[in-house]
Amino acid sequence: MNKKRVLMVDDEPGFTRLVRLTLSEYEICEENDPRRAVATAQSFRPDLILLDVVMPEMDGGAVAAQIREDKSLQHVPIVFLTAIVSQTEKADQGMIGGFQFLAKPVTKEKLLECFHRYLAD
Repeated sequence: MNKKRVLMVDDEPGFTRLVRLTLSEYEICEENDPRRAVATAQSFRPDLILLDVVMPEMDGGAVAAQIREDKSLQHVPIVFLTAIVSQTEKADQGMIGGFQFLAKPVTKEKLLECFHRYLAD
């Protein structure tokens, strides 16, 4: 059985590594440089992209826009990760710029819920 593929784009290597090690039932690729996110997505071919909003050099909104411009990646769901908005404050039914989001710090249970939602067979 092939594992579902998740690309995590976040400038905090400790966070992406922890998620990768914790959720070993998925194939998780870590990208800690947002400027390389599109190229990584093109080569990795994820089923889901988790994308930090606030990163140096390039924010998550700009990365998402570039991903949506790529015809081979347009269909891949993107979920933002952010510490800016908490789950209790979530505006517009948990959406930021038209994308679903998870508030940081995020629990394993919330990540699994998200993965099951977007990666169901």
